[in-house]
Amino acid sequence: MAAQTRALVSGQWLADAVRNNLIGPKLRVLDTSWYLPKTKRDPRAEFAQRHIPGSSFFDIDECSDRSSAFDHMLPTSSHFSRYVGDLGIGNDTHVVVYDTSDFGSYSAPRVWWMFQLFGHSLVSVLDGGMRNWLADGHPLTAEYCAPERRDFKATLNQSWVKSFEDVLENVRTEQVQVVDARSAGRFRGTEPEPREDTLPGHFPGAVNMPFTSFMDTSGKELDAEGLSKLFTGAGVDPQRPLWATCGSGVTACHVVLAAHLLGHPGVCVYDGSWSEWFKRASPEHIISEGDGKKV
Repeated sequence: MAAQTRALVSGQWLADAVRNNLIGPKLRVLDTSWYLPKTKRDPRAEFAQRHIPGSSFFDIDECSDRSSAFDHMLPTSSHFSRYVGDLGIGNDTHVVVYDTSDFGSYSAPRVWWMFQLFGHSLVSVLDGGMRNWLADGHPLTAEYCAPERRDFKATLNQSWVKSFEDVLENVRTEQVQVVDARSAGRFRGTEPEPREDTLPGHFPGAVNMPFTSFMDTSGKELDAEGLSKLFTGAGVDPQRPLWATCGSGVTACHVVLAAHLLGHPGVCVYDGSWSEWFKRASPEHIISEGDGKKV
């Protein structure tokens, strides 16, 4: 089906698939909801209460490098293969990801990007997420039937992942555009970071494009014209090399998705993002308008 290569699918498309009993080995739906601890939301508990029929829960924290000092850093290929195989996903499965955030999409683009990164292009984000699924009156259920395990072989594209050292080198050379997807206040240093051990600000050369700006007021992705205007307005050319960052590598993936929708796949992500940068960078590499300068 043509939709298999679309980065976005509509709620109506997915509702038709659910109604026609197409959820199975060839089509899997994942609730990829993840929230910062300060929101006091438990996405796994919310999934148990209600979710899109036929969907499974994808835990970003579980499918990660648990040995890292930083939150939900990328898992190994073998870990990812095992994790998604347990969700009934094979290399020929079309995967649709969504989340339950009030924004429309929040964490779903991160999981969309993870599948792409591990060599699986048959993945789509549900446009508008649970927010629009509910608004459009589509069904929800508390029923869950664990899918039958399938084999999945991941092939990691390591060049899409950037490290602290990569970004530090780019601060020096200014070869690559870097977009920070956090809110303007966190970027500028005038609003607090959600993690108590981290002060707000940004690194030299970064350009701010808050992840919420890629969606309209209903939580659906802007059209191509709207996305193009956003990049142009920020002085960013998605045809040139581009890296994305945020707080901990989740909302950065909205930048990757937006560029992909404009025909520019392969935007790289700084996985450690600000959480790592703030802890490791020297003070001159932390720019803040607030009084939260690192000493």
